[in-house]
Amino acid sequence: MTLEVPELTQHTVSTTAGDVAIAEAGSADAPVLVMLHGGGPGASGIANYHQNLPALTKRFRVLLPDQPGFGGSYRPDQAELDAKSITQIAVDALVEAFDALGVGSFHLLGNSLGGAAAIALAQQHPDRVSRLVLMAPGGGWLPFGPTPTEGQKEMWKYYNGEGPTLKKMKSFIGVMTAQPKKWAETAQARYDASLEPSHVDFYHRLNDHFAKRRGMDPLWRDLHKVTAPTLLLWGRDDRTITLEGAQIMLKYLRDVQLHVFGNCGHWVQLERQAEFERLVTDFLA
Repeated sequence: MTLEVPELTQHTVSTTAGDVAIAEAGSADAPVLVMLHGGGPGASGIANYHQNLPALTKRFRVLLPDQPGFGGSYRPDQAELDAKSITQIAVDALVEAFDALGVGSFHLLGNSLGGAAAIALAQQHPDRVSRLVLMAPGGGWLPFGPTPTEGQKEMWKYYNGEGPTLKKMKSFIGVMTAQPKKWAETAQARYDASLEPSHVDFYHRLNDHFAKRRGMDPLWRDLHKVTAPTLLLWGRDDRTITLEGAQIMLKYLRDVQLHVFGNCGHWVQLERQAEFERLVTDFLA
């Protein structure tokens, strides 16, 4: 049985850097859960997490921000990317947006690029984050194998060369997931979203940004600053942010547990949806 996606309220919040788009669902009286999406082409809060809303809004007021550069949020220009990392840009804009919405403390969940923003926010604003869920997060992971990883190479190639194609998107999802044939409709939707001209321009700037900074911020150096109880969710077959890099997080996070999914890649919330929703609900409750 397909569950109906709850009604979404759309906010456009003005910050000093630009507008941030935030979708909201669930009861206003429920505990707040902020869910930060990853950084792949066509990503947004709704695109990455819409399938999880029927289950999670039973217990939480869910906020789905589009991080700067993605979805309906503003696109950081070159000057901003030269001045700050994309992770810090996201943290600063999101905190300002949450203040504008009157959101004080909240549970926080992030995947990949959104995982990096979630770690940095928990490090810099520990009083705001009640509990933290990280799915293969950038920045907190220290790989033992070659970098860039297979998935990181796919993301870099997507907008380069001849530019976006549906074939490239299917190849990208083939690396992101353990069973790509199951997600054919996802490929088409993500491809269509990836063609938005300002997002294409931003992604070229973002790729150059990562090249100049040699990847994500080394957030693993300050994992001890995270005080929130933390749940790590990882696909055993993740080829983007690989499982062995989780060891440093297990060593240095104060209050941490890890759940590993076999036959699962980078998108736990999609590939192992029911188990993801159960584990997140139980942990946050």
